[in-house]
Amino acid sequence: MSMSDPIADMFTRIRNAVRAEHADVLIPKSRTKQAIADVLRGEGFITAVEEVAEESRSYLRLKLSYGDDRKALLSNIKRISRPGLRIYVGNGEIPRVYGGLGISILSTSKGVMSGKDAWRAKIGGEVLCYVW
Repeated sequence: MSMSDPIADMFTRIRNAVRAEHADVLIPKSRTKQAIADVLRGEGFITAVEEVAEESRSYLRLKLSYGDDRKALLSNIKRISRPGLRIYVGNGEIPRVYGGLGISILSTSKGVMSGKDAWRAKIGGEVLCYVW
């Protein structure tokens, strides 16, 4: 099965796992997905990222974060830049998500990072997604 947008598939798997209140979600591994997962872990939306090898494939197991009331800390994740329409921003145009309650994730020349980190480093890049 060919997939035209593996990043969007990752976000859909996370979104579905959160809605079904699963403790973790399994995602096929790539370097970009690993970097996005590390940003999500750094911002507290997921608690852990571990690599799982099954037969000849590698997967990432993301442990989802839930509050005391069993409500997920990640309520939604939205793909912004896609294969048919890439969205690039400069360092002064990095979007704020829900007035700072959410984050944007950018792919920059220094790697994948949150919008706040890119703003501090004064670099722009491709807006991959919004998370809130």
